[in-house]
Amino acid sequence: MVTVQAQTNGGGISESMLREIQKEQKMMPADRALQNAIAANAIDNLAQNRLNAGELDTYFSVETKKQSITDQQQSGRCWMFSGMNVLRGDFNLRTDSLTVDFSQAYLFFWDQLEKANLMLQGVIDTADKPLDDQRVQFFFHYPIGDGGTFCGVADLADKYGMVPKEVMPESFASDNTSKARQLIASKLREYGLQLRDMVGKGKKQQALDKAKVRMLGQIYHMLQYIIGEPPAKFTYAFKNEKGRAVGEAKEYTPLSFYQEVMGGKKLNGSFIMVMNDPRREYYKTYEVEYDRHTYDGHNWKYVNLPMDDIEELAIATLKAGHKLYSSYDVGKMLDRKRGYADTENFDYGSLFGTTFGMSKAERISTFDSGSTHAMTLTAVDLDGKGKVRKWKVENSWGASWGQQGCLIMTDRWFREYMFRLVVPNEFVPEKVMRAYQTAPVMVMPEDPLFLPDE
Repeated sequence: MVTVQAQTNGGGISESMLREIQKEQKMMPADRALQNAIAANAIDNLAQNRLNAGELDTYFSVETKKQSITDQQQSGRCWMFSGMNVLRGDFNLRTDSLTVDFSQAYLFFWDQLEKANLMLQGVIDTADKPLDDQRVQFFFHYPIGDGGTFCGVADLADKYGMVPKEVMPESFASDNTSKARQLIASKLREYGLQLRDMVGKGKKQQALDKAKVRMLGQIYHMLQYIIGEPPAKFTYAFKNEKGRAVGEAKEYTPLSFYQEVMGGKKLNGSFIMVMNDPRREYYKTYEVEYDRHTYDGHNWKYVNLPMDDIEELAIATLKAGHKLYSSYDVGKMLDRKRGYADTENFDYGSLFGTTFGMSKAERISTFDSGSTHAMTLTAVDLDGKGKVRKWKVENSWGASWGQQGCLIMTDRWFREYMFRLVVPNEFVPEKVMRAYQTAPVMVMPEDPLFLPDE
């Protein structure tokens, strides 16, 4: 073991300390062979647990109706794709035969404009604080992005409605968002500085509002080029599962179309979000400040529950035929070739002669794990005693990925790397609903767990 005395007074690596490190890590012939293998191959290929690489069991005792698989391409819109997958599944379940593919491009246009307004208004609200204030830096560091949560789907759809995919298809830039996002973010930062300067010079609110409208006009103009002009009206006929039009085509606005798809209901108020965060007290409600898509919308609010409770909610909802929005740390222990997630897929510890032993709470606290990707929970496999064996989600990486566009997860992986679940109110027990309706504990968006799903 390297001694403390080997360090420099300032805590740096001294020559004697380095000699001790190198002495302890002297390469043996077997180490040389392993070094050559690791240097020339993908780590996952070498660490793959061959005892866990057999044929997958694809049977599920509880499975919702299959639907077409979507593809978010090179964008961070998984939250939108998953949310819309839930809504089109519910529409098919309610109508018993009709299908619809929603336009992600349409809602993405309004998402980007609303996020731009959220940033600019946030800059105005915090203009009395110094530029290096944590909240001010939050707006300039993250002026706009692709990511989000189901709360964004609810706020945007309730406000702007939805349209079918054929009415507003994807553009290259909506499928490949990085460059356009970079340019809009740069423009918003420039505008943010201008607004702070106006506040510093004592400009009245009316002048600030006028300036913000002008700035949003430029962002709107950029979005017109990048994504396309959102339709105000369109004609559409719903189709059955064979792709044949049912009835006469009707004229819709985005809001009237949304109302028909939703059966006259709105999303907000129809669901709760639950989460598993073992760092915090269970059966309490938390709300993330500024974690929303629209300035006048809803912050991300959730009830913190143990995994046993979350699994019960998921099983009850799936048994009723409803898919669920859910999110995960999808990069951990994922066999991408097979579309299979299990804690035993890879043995990195044996490969490097060490262990990786942090708990879920420790991984969250140290930014080692958190929700990174939303997918649509669609199936669960239960044994004869009702115990969960495995889960299945519809992903949004195309139909050729994984298990015909889906991902199979063992229950042990699900408990370690699942974080968020959106549950319709009718499947929420009274105890959980009471907790959700209590005054939330406010938490800050810099928390390691509260990254947007991408």
